[in-house]
Amino acid sequence: MDAYKREKLAITSWAEEDRPREKLLSKGKHVLSNAELIAILLGSGSREETAVSLAQKILSSVENNLNELGKCSLSEFQKFKGIGEAKAISIAAAMELGRRRQLSVIKDRPQIKSSSDAFAAIAPILIDLPHEEFWILLLSRSNHVVGREQISIGGVTGTVVDAKVVFRKALEKPGITSIILCHNHPSGNLRPSEADIVLTKKLKKAGSVLDLTVFDHLIVSERGYYSFADEGMF
Repeated sequence: MDAYKREKLAITSWAEEDRPREKLLSKGKHVLSNAELIAILLGSGSREETAVSLAQKILSSVENNLNELGKCSLSEFQKFKGIGEAKAISIAAAMELGRRRQLSVIKDRPQIKSSSDAFAAIAPILIDLPHEEFWILLLSRSNHVVGREQISIGGVTGTVVDAKVVFRKALEKPGITSIILCHNHPSGNLRPSEADIVLTKKLKKAGSVLDLTVFDHLIVSERGYYSFADEGMF
């Protein structure tokens, strides 16, 4: 059947192997496209198009980038004809579950051997935020992540960090021998500001006094990360 004509038909009129739910049952979830998975969440499309076609439009609006899709608000989803509040909530809930699945890896206490390991441990928390937040990774003597602590929340261009809060969070938990500083730049610019550099030097110096090593400071965005240690700034 011609693809254009198929879009005009209800999914129930498609060949069984082309229907998203049946396809998942017979072939497994991994063979479905992103649009087909979203179509299952939607359940139905509109009078003019199928759920798959509607899902394709939604993905096209974010250039097929699931990371960008996860940032969409309920109102942004509801701009599409055929998407009401219930369907918008279904998509948002699924995206949030995906984010939380990434976060659940922390239970395995990953070992930090490089800046990329640290990025993997903090990225699910920070890369989607529209404002700045400052966090620390708490490390054991063997450099395993045993916790993540939020220090402050700011606006689009910055957040205030209190050194006393940073080290109190670290010293409250037994067995913590080092920390990694982390914050995001919603703008996507990964270069440290002068304030970032001053703060890093201040916290590194304070850590040495408290016998608590500050290993690195990561600036995170959806484009990747900047590591002070990798750039020779430690």
